[in-house]
Formats: sequence, C-alpha cells, structure tokens
Amino acid sequence: MVNRIVLNTISYHGKGAIKQIVPELTARGYHKAFVCSDSDLIQFGVTAKVTGLLEQAKFPYEVYSNIKPNPTIENVQSGVAAFKTSGADCIVAIGGGSAMDTAKAIGIIINNPEFEDVRSLEGVAPTKKHAVFTIAVPTTAGTAAEVTINYVITDVEKKRKFVCVDTNDIPEIAVVDPDMMASMPKSLTAATGMDALTHAIEGYITKGACPISDMFHLEAIRLIAASLRKAVANTDEGREGMALGQYIAGMGFSNVGLGIVHSMAHGLSALYDTPHGVACAIILPTGLEYNKSAAGARYRAIGKAMGVADIDAMSDEAAADATIAAVKQLSADVGIPASLQGILKEEDVHFLSESAFADACRPGNPRDTSVEEIAALYRGLM
Repeated sequence: MVNRIVLNTISYHGKGAIKQIVPELTARGYHKAFVCSDSDLIQFGVTAKVTGLLEQAKFPYEVYSNIKPNPTIENVQSGVAAFKTSGADCIVAIGGGSAMDTAKAIGIIINNPEFEDVRSLEGVAPTKKHAVFTIAVPTTAGTAAEVTINYVITDVEKKRKFVCVDTNDIPEIAVVDPDMMASMPKSLTAATGMDALTHAIEGYITKGACPISDMFHLEAIRLIAASLRKAVANTDEGREGMALGQYIAGMGFSNVGLGIVHSMAHGLSALYDTPHGVACAIILPTGLEYNKSAAGARYRAIGKAMGVADIDAMSDEAAADATIAAVKQLSADVGIPASLQGILKEEDVHFLSESAFADACRPGNPRDTSVEEIAALYRGLM
C-alpha cells in the first residue's frame, strides 16, 4: 500500500510567528495581498495584527470580509470577483476554518476558472494548477485548515455542506501564532478544541490510517487532552498547546481521512448553523460507541494519550469504555452539551442521514454503515 503525505512547504510556530509574513511575501516578489478575514475579526482588531505589519512595511493589500461562519457558494464567488478587480497576486487568509476555506476556494478558482460554479469542486476535483500563493494564519485552534488539503463549502440552495479534497489547495505557508488565538471567547475555544480532538481521534481510527498519521494523531490527542481545559481558561500554556496540537492533528487527518462523526456534523451546520466543533463534540462519543466493533482495539492508545489511569491493565472492552468516558468528561468540562436535544428535528433526520452517507468523510469510517444506521445514531442523540 502506498501512503501519501502532503504538508505545507513551510510552517512557522510560536509567539511572534506573524512577523515572518511580510519577509516571506517580499522574498518571493509578490506585490499586493488579498486578505481574507471575517468581519468579527476585523471589528475586534485581530486582523489588524497582521494588516498592521503589512502597513508598516508599505506592502499593499485589500481586505475581503464577505465570509459567513459556514462559508457559502456566494461567499466564494463574490470573493473570486473581488480578487480579480483587486490587482492582488497573493492571498493572506486570517481566521478560522471559514476564512481559510473561503480563501482556498477563491485561490483554486482563480487559477482553475473552469470550476467557477464552485459545486464542481466537491469531492476530489481534477484541478490542474495550484491555488494562488497563500499564507494561512489561524485564529482558532481547531480546524487546522492551514495545513489540510480539504475545505468545506455550504450550498444554501440544497441545504447541505460539501467537502472538497485537493492537493492543489494547501497553503504554501502556515503561520501558527498562539497570540492570534488569545482573543477567542471560551465557547469558541471549547468548540474548536473539540473539533481538533475529533480530527485526531477519527484520523487515528479511519480506514486509511498509517504509521505516519498514527504518530501525528496520538501526539495531537496527548497535547489537546492536556491543553484544552487550560486554553478555555485562557492560559498561555493552554493556548500554545492547543495551537500546536490542532496543527499536528491536521498533519494527520488531511492525509488519511475522517469518518461518520464529521459526516453527521456537516449536515447539522448546514441545516441549523450549529457550530461545527459543537456538533462534532456531541456526536463523537456516539461515533466511538458505534465503531467499537471495528476499531475498538485502537481505543486503548487513545485513552493512554488522554491520560486515562491504569488503562494498560484493563481488558480491551474496559479500556474502550474508559476512553469514551474520558472524551465525554473533557467535553463536559469545557461546556459542550451532551445531546442534540433542542437542535435536531425528527422531520430532518432522513435528509440529514442521506447527506451524511453521501459526505466525503463517510467512506473513511472504520465500520461500514448505511443511511438507516446513521438515522438511528441521530435519533439516539435527540
């Protein structure tokens, strides 16, 4: 079996890493940046931490902020139009997954205009050229979009999200500076952190897992389990641990895939605007229970990375149960709801189940599934 690993050409990590942005742009001869960032980050001065550096260096830029929390086809298409009129020759994406996913789609379409309808990018699109040169600067510790070959767009008309997987979309440079994440509210820190944990756990048990991705995922689980509570409390140690942990998780899952937890979560965000990390955190324990028969032997290593005491002395069944309990406890400790009560409606279950089954993440699930089985999982969370 051949395993493929795709990562950024360059990545910077640690406090002050954003100071590398201007030198990287100027060294490559770029002349104007198209800055993708959402309006909230602009309003609260987070984007200015980077644009201020561009201004100090007299490096021209134009800001594009028509970006929703679950970016839409329209957000991408208006961004493509704005890029074309801006005179920019590179992209700087500042934000969480929404800003970076929008930037990825814009960069791909600019260099591959035959995909300007956006919908044709779903799945593994046969793009021929790499996206516009992009530096990605995450402001949340969760999606790892700065290091992945995936992005997710919402089709408002069809009330669904679709996943795009393309080696041509990965940003050439990732700048992971924990200071850019310091202003995240507790609820967002918790939600994005649980998304990162879901990436690491699903990536570790997915059908495509390999020794290299296992190395990334187990270290990510260890870092996230040790750091997320502290990050929610806004300590420097917690922020730094989560910034690194979520990136390492992205190094893994981007290359081997995920599973039905993400497939099921995507539909909830598309239909109800449920924050993606919250949806993942609620579904994750149920997904682990469901997948025990196919991947339960791997749960002991997950629990050990999470710090479950005496797990080596437990039976496989007990170790799996202890691991699932640890996931539930971490989720509860950071304030994530335990069920979909008040979110999920019975009349939507069949539509959501069909969408989850069609989702690009579902084939990677360690246990083969069906629309009916996914529906039963949804109903068990109501």
